[in-house]
Amino acid sequence: MSDAENHKEQMKAVQAKHREKVSKLEDPERGLVLVHTGKGKGKSSSAFGVVVRALGWKQTVGVVQFIKGKWKTGERQFFDRLGEVTWHTMGDGFTWDTQDKDKDTEAAKAALARAAEMMASGEFDLIVLDEINIAMRYDYVTVDEVIAALEQRAARTGVILTGRDAKPELCDYADLVTEMTEVKHPFRAGIKAQRGVDF
Repeated sequence: MSDAENHKEQMKAVQAKHREKVSKLEDPERGLVLVHTGKGKGKSSSAFGVVVRALGWKQTVGVVQFIKGKWKTGERQFFDRLGEVTWHTMGDGFTWDTQDKDKDTEAAKAALARAAEMMASGEFDLIVLDEINIAMRYDYVTVDEVIAALEQRAARTGVILTGRDAKPELCDYADLVTEMTEVKHPFRAGIKAQRGVDF
């Protein structure tokens, strides 16, 4: 048997195995909960990639940003121009800039209240809670409060929660957890964040 024929036979076996596995899967008929966490770059970027995918299917999308404040980002400018994403920036900025726990807690609680309202409304197919894991990390909101809000979401609504240091309880609750691992980062080599790549 030639290499080409051997390869074809191997791929047929892989295909059959994959089709058998897929045939046993079920649609839960509810939106999924995804967690993007870890020390590596790309947690929010990946979530916004899913936003683009959802919009491609003409789904209704919302974003609630918990930490980044009024910082100008490429994704915010793009989605504002597109005009198809309900976007709420609720945080007052990075925690090391605000240095005010009471103010940050108040902002995070307001953001969670807005997010909970959106999730329960039944108006959204997908909602991104950007950097909410940081809000939990600093105890601005509790993991119990976040899970309670997720429990009340409409059946159609999927949610992506981003930010490093996701709480174990949240990871246990989620349908999908992805941990971004940093292998190499230009910041470590003294390179500033680049517009269009980093923000």
